[in-house]
Amino acid sequence: MKRSLAAVTAVLLAVAGCSSGGDSEESGPVTLTLAGWSLATTPEFQKLADGFRAAHPDVTVELKEYDATNYDTQMVADLAAGKAPDIYVQKNLKNFYTYQNGKQLLDVSDVAGKLGKGVGGLSAYQVDGKTYAIPYRQDSWVLFYNKKLFDQAGVKHPDGSWTWDDYAAAAKDLTPKLKAAGSKALGTYQHVWQSTSQGFALAQTAGADLSSGDFGFLKPYYERSLDLQAAGAQVSFGDATTNSLTYQAQFGKQQAAMMMMGTWYIATLLSQQAKGDADAFEWGIAPAPQLTKATTGTSATPVTFADPTGLGVNPKISERKTAAAKDFLAYAAGLDAAKALAGIGVTPADSSAVADTIFALKGAPTDELSKFTFATHDTKPENPVAKSTAPLQNILKDLHTAVLSGSKPIDVAITEAQDRAKNEVLSK
Repeated sequence: MKRSLAAVTAVLLAVAGCSSGGDSEESGPVTLTLAGWSLATTPEFQKLADGFRAAHPDVTVELKEYDATNYDTQMVADLAAGKAPDIYVQKNLKNFYTYQNGKQLLDVSDVAGKLGKGVGGLSAYQVDGKTYAIPYRQDSWVLFYNKKLFDQAGVKHPDGSWTWDDYAAAAKDLTPKLKAAGSKALGTYQHVWQSTSQGFALAQTAGADLSSGDFGFLKPYYERSLDLQAAGAQVSFGDATTNSLTYQAQFGKQQAAMMMMGTWYIATLLSQQAKGDADAFEWGIAPAPQLTKATTGTSATPVTFADPTGLGVNPKISERKTAAAKDFLAYAAGLDAAKALAGIGVTPADSSAVADTIFALKGAPTDELSKFTFATHDTKPENPVAKSTAPLQNILKDLHTAVLSGSKPIDVAITEAQDRAKNEVLSK
């Protein structure tokens, strides 16, 4: 029987884990273990391990693979059992509180203090003036668009000034024009994740606060999604879930002219186009649509969202391993690693320093708007660090499904979610 993350967390907090293994020798080679997932299709972990080994010949970094979907559940269990790797990834911020509050992350403030100012997402890992993880990548959600389909439909490309109303209008305009031109593509595709509505709503709405338990700020974002579904400008939530649609195929196989997605998709799309797993077509990225014209355009900084991806150190490891692990974190957040990651299309924590590397890759767009979009953004966290974040996000996941599946009206779903938040989370 599978144990829930909450149940395993209780074990983690109650049981003192054993050492994950140390080196008894005071000198000589060191071997570190690093957590990762989907290693066959996610090359960033091996890229970091190889790059660090080149700079530190006496340190070997071995990868330990976890299931991508159940990563946090498995990691919490391994920490409780004393079997966790020496360095493990903070995949997002949703469960960072669980690890930090459970004393399963080493204080790495000394590493953080030596990093450059361009490293994004660092503040998310700071608690009471101390830093417990180091970001090595910081993605941001942007608008991917198919230039070929826009031209086929005779619709103007995004210009960096779009509001959400402009985005919705373009999706509705593209759909019938593409059909008339002989294409089956819809105007846009919204993936099934709750992020696609809630991440933007939280980041862009003034005064929005997840921990308040007031979720009214979500309403306009869900109204827009339902309207686009009803207009046939995007696949319905029910069809996307029933048919297990992937966002990679929807955009990569030209089933949609637009798609909101994180910048991590740049690497995937380039790889799939090179291998023939995605169609060959010209594409670009534009800033995420904004609430008003006042916050759009290339003279403004677009507001978007995404959690950083960080690395933490298992506090149960030996002192020798700790020193090597800290060196690894410093390398992963540094310029050499940033360039290595950019070379495979991954967005490092210091994205502005490697824009030229990203856009020099074969198949990458070369237009100025794409370059601006990649380098310029105010990226808010999807998961504010707090004890209440994980349980509240689970409640909002139920809201998301209820609204987009049409099983409950928006107002009813929001009211029920607020009641659950008050009774199940915030009152305890």
